[in-house]
Amino acid sequence: MKTLNKEMQASITPRKALEILKEGNTRFINNLKAHRNLLEQVNDTRDGQWPFATILSCIDSRTSAELIFDQGLGDIFSVRIAGNIVNTDILGSMEFACKVAGSKLIVVLGHSKCGAVKGACDHVEMGNLTELLSKIQPAVYQEIETKEERNASNASFVENVAEINVKRSVKNIIERSFVLEQMIAKGEIGIVGAMHNIETGEVVFYDDSQYINDEMNPNFSVAELRH
Repeated sequence: MKTLNKEMQASITPRKALEILKEGNTRFINNLKAHRNLLEQVNDTRDGQWPFATILSCIDSRTSAELIFDQGLGDIFSVRIAGNIVNTDILGSMEFACKVAGSKLIVVLGHSKCGAVKGACDHVEMGNLTELLSKIQPAVYQEIETKEERNASNASFVENVAEINVKRSVKNIIERSFVLEQMIAKGEIGIVGAMHNIETGEVVFYDDSQYINDEMNPNFSVAELRH
């Protein structure tokens, strides 16, 4: 597997970036790792990096984006924070990744049985964690399907909240970053929400939380970004 260079990165479209990640996850769940010389990749990227995607994921030790998408050094920017929430520093990092460094796709990646989501479901308060979990709380209240046992002991409730949280983070990125919103509108980058199943390794991408302006999405409009 070749190390990405500037020309290769430039040739990748947002849609192609999504396909590369899907293919990588298929290899992962089938234990078919692509051959890479990591030391060679270290040398190849010593003077610069040209990642094709930016992944916002949880700090969970089972959700390493490089592993579950079978990517090598220099392939993706990996942004990790408990509960895959969005804050100003993360937005700035994504703006650098896309506007400056040329990344073509942003993925907000949640995962099953997320401890941060469980904490939000149980309204946990503890030190600085309280503020972080408060950013997941809107997803807890937005989940209106569950009428009873609205806590971490209810697995279905937790997974519903996790999905809502991913989709809210996608919207938050678009609404809070004019730089990224404009790049999406122009088709320079795309953004999509996804969920990683920690039992099977499979990543499911949400069609209703995918914003890619290209020929495969002829009805795309800037207005849909904020609705």
